[in-house]
Amino acid sequence: MEPAEDLDAVHRVTRAHRLATLLDESVRLPVVNYRVGVDAIAGLVPVVGDLLAAAASLFIVFEAYRLGARRTTLARMLLNVGVDAAVGSVPVVGDLFDAAWKANVRNADLLERDVLGR
Repeated sequence: MEPAEDLDAVHRVTRAHRLATLLDESVRLPVVNYRVGVDAIAGLVPVVGDLLAAAASLFIVFEAYRLGARRTTLARMLLNVGVDAAVGSVPVVGDLFDAAWKANVRNADLLERDVLGR
């Protein structure tokens, strides 16, 4: 990559990490000292919350695609989003799973390793 493309990739990966943090770790639960995000909170609203969270999660995958991530990385990222959406849609258990699985942070890390690790 040329220096300007490198800088653009760094900015996109940073933006993906910020979104992942918002979705998975933006709120600290005071008593248990554990972080959850908008994904787990949105999941409390049946159907609509889960769909909106999945759409936001797919933005990170789309950024990976635009940055030229390998197919295996994109497949792993889609699997993470799929598991998060499928299990996360189950009432109560799914919300707890969303809080623990943190698919978006996993995907942002996969994106960083693939795109910036080259």
